Amino acid sequence: MTDSDVCIIGAGPAGLATSRALQDGGISHTILEKHLDVGGIWDPDNEGSPMYESAHFISSKTMSGFKDFPMPDAYPDYPSNRQILAYIRSFADAHGLRKHIQFNTRVQSTRYENDRWSIETDKGTYAGFRWLVAANGVTWIPKVVSLPGQETFAGRIMHAVGYRRAETFRGKRVLIVGAGNSGVDIACDAAANAEAAAISLRRGYHLLPKHLFGTPIDVFGEQSAWMPLRLQQFTTAILLRILLGDLRRLGLAKPDHRILESHPIINSQLLHYLQHGDLQAKPDIARLDGRSVHFVDGTHLEVDLIVLATGYHRSIPYLPEGMVSYEGLHPKAYLNVFLPDHPELFLNGFIETNGGAYKFFDQMAQLIAQGIIAQKEDGEAWQTLQRILAEPEPDLTGGVRYLDSDRHSLYVNARAYLKAVKKLCRTMGWPNME
Repeated sequence: MTDSDVCIIGAGPAGLATSRALQDGGISHTILEKHLDVGGIWDPDNEGSPMYESAHFISSKTMSGFKDFPMPDAYPDYPSNRQILAYIRSFADAHGLRKHIQFNTRVQSTRYENDRWSIETDKGTYAGFRWLVAANGVTWIPKVVSLPGQETFAGRIMHAVGYRRAETFRGKRVLIVGAGNSGVDIACDAAANAEAAAISLRRGYHLLPKHLFGTPIDVFGEQSAWMPLRLQQFTTAILLRILLGDLRRLGLAKPDHRILESHPIINSQLLHYLQHGDLQAKPDIARLDGRSVHFVDGTHLEVDLIVLATGYHRSIPYLPEGMVSYEGLHPKAYLNVFLPDHPELFLNGFIETNGGAYKFFDQMAQLIAQGIIAQKEDGEAWQTLQRILAEPEPDLTGGVRYLDSDRHSLYVNARAYLKAVKKLCRTMGWPNME
């Protein structure tokens, strides 16, 4: 049994943000963490972490820190994975969160009976929790795609989750499949270290540099957020065309969507390697044959190693089957937090957005804390919240027509999300959130 009201599963950034909010609200809680320390994916020693040596934060330090806990001034604009790990641990220490955590405790399954949660772990059963917060993270279960003819491939195929260091590519002909931010990072490592390197992209994308006019791209975007959406899209597209030119000259396809309508690919090195011939851009794969990779444009390359940068499943495997429904890759929840049919369960961290993640984790954590307080008091506030959660969810796209893909199925526009959160807080009389 436990004396805690709440069980949080996961001591990564989302779990720690939730812990701080609950602690500030005087809500007793226990965190179950399968690893030996806080940090989640940012600790490359953690089993299943996708962290590679060259990884840096994709949003800038200015836009990325926890509320009231900015990243150190000495950090560069885009901190390294080692600096992010140190920052997360300093956050836990500064707020005294470690006392809530049971480390080295792997959750196997959960059960909700008689208004209480029971958590089965490899260290035994934890029982008696009134609420559960799923905060286990979204990049632990690789999404492995099957390539046409891969049973004939004479080289090696691996998922990006297993990539660690550039030495992996020495003396090899390497193909990266996928153009997310990790994919383009790994492609740059291959360009600098492999005998030959290429990246396969299924469609054209808008590539954003990490800085515009000396300013981190997300800071620049925030400064121009006052513009109407179409004006933002028009001016940003013009700026990029002036600065980067027509990227089709480098073998990249023309995007089939407007800028800002897909998750941003932010990388300043990719174009450098394409321009210098150290990296080739190729279209989708038609088939594999021996060591040959044939592409849909009729070209082919000889390849020794294929790295699948094809994403991850956002799974919550320990919950009872059917408790959470999914759309595309994403669990569905009101404001990505509340399960209207299951007030005993909250989510934090399961969000795909164009903004810095940690500020969202903070907002979600505050919503969780306020939702629990409303239930504990069991009064008018809880009845009001129930009525709101029974209504259709507000539009979180901000008017952006995001790509029709699994990744973008429940994509959240940062400004639209904050607007919806503020409206909920005003209606409920909760503290305002920025």
